[in-house]
Amino acid sequence: MPTSPNDLEARKGKDKSSLPPAHVRFECPDCGIPVSCSEDHWADDYETHMELCDQLREINEDDHDLRSGRFFSEFEYPPPQIEEILVNLTNWDTYLYTRNYNAMNEARPMRQATRLLTYPVTLASVLHELSPYNIRQGGRLTMEGLKSLSALRYTLHPPRDGAGTDIKGLRPSAPPVRIFILGARAESSLPRDVWIQLTYMFPRGVFHLIFIGPESMTNRDSEFPLPERNPRNPFGAVIEDRISHQMKISTYVEYFHTLHQANEFYPYDPYFDCFMLFHPGLGHPASSHEWEETLPQLLETKVPIICTGYTEWDMERDRKWVNDKVGGEMDVLMEPGENIFRSLRWDLNDLDPSDISCGNWGIWAFRGKRYEATMKES
Repeated sequence: MPTSPNDLEARKGKDKSSLPPAHVRFECPDCGIPVSCSEDHWADDYETHMELCDQLREINEDDHDLRSGRFFSEFEYPPPQIEEILVNLTNWDTYLYTRNYNAMNEARPMRQATRLLTYPVTLASVLHELSPYNIRQGGRLTMEGLKSLSALRYTLHPPRDGAGTDIKGLRPSAPPVRIFILGARAESSLPRDVWIQLTYMFPRGVFHLIFIGPESMTNRDSEFPLPERNPRNPFGAVIEDRISHQMKISTYVEYFHTLHQANEFYPYDPYFDCFMLFHPGLGHPASSHEWEETLPQLLETKVPIICTGYTEWDMERDRKWVNDKVGGEMDVLMEPGENIFRSLRWDLNDLDPSDISCGNWGIWAFRGKRYEATMKES
């Protein structure tokens, strides 16, 4: 069963050879990426390859650029700014300008920078009170979505209360907003300076990022071995609480349904909790079985669940799988569509050179259905 609509094997007719595909050995002279088993087959499929050749060349050049040894000014992140300077989340250009990033006058530095920033900025673009997603026509936000996100925005944008640094300035404060990032992979190993950019868009908000998943410690070898499991830390969580006074990060190398059944995070509150699934592969044949037990538990919490996808096809496959499994028990909060803050850099699937995608291309959101109380006359 092909996992991509552009799979080369899916194009073969019924009367073609039934032999398994040969190893890719021939490198395209235009893009520099091996795409065919021989020059003859490359020539036969030349017109089809030319549809992707320019993007493949761009991917190849971007990879070489990371190893070029040049100084990457685009990876220098700005410090916090005063609250009166509002961030503009209309698109990448307005965000980078209003947050005072170094000028990026070429496309390549822009692609390299957005490859990392797409994770915190995508999350902020949904939760922020100045979000580009709204209930106007074409804004993609539904009425149920407005209800759920308004609760989180109330917590993330609290009114001024006269708090100060001395005894007279002490004020009660709300607990941090917990962002559960399930199925965490690359996002858990991002430089912490990247995730701190999330707090700079919410000057009075406090976050607790919780990375959960069996691959959540990928590329974090320096932090091994994991903490010993004991009564105070029964799941061996890695706690990072010295990152910022506005952010704490916890990492659990465990499935969410295991933690949920142990009431590790209970209770859940729509004013303080949110789930974020970066490219979860809900409908992918190789990973959907891992989500079957988790999905009903997510809906039970009644808090927003934000999902992204590598491509439009990947996002629609996830949405269809969720709809088939629990269609009648969920409310759509945001209609599926292209993410304004997707990564501008394209990525290559090493196992299939014709399969290209980009980080967080699409975004949508849902939640467990809420049943409003109805009053009946006795």
